[in-house]
Amino acid sequence: MSYYSDLISRLYWHLPVNLTALLAQTITDPDLMGQVEKSWRHFIQTGQVWALLIGLVIGYMIRNLTSYG
Repeated sequence: MSYYSDLISRLYWHLPVNLTALLAQTITDPDLMGQVEKSWRHFIQTGQVWALLIGLVIGYMIRNLTSYG
């Protein structure tokens, strides 16, 4: 087990400093529910919901036609 921990510790110390910037990003808009509402409204307005429903119905029909038993 010490071999793996030694390997991980060596890899950890050779990581670039910029990796911490990737892990600790700043949040510009913390309003999560507002973002979800905006995305849902866009999903409805663009008609993507109809494409999703039609795809689910066609996929269900094809699954039933191609299944055995």
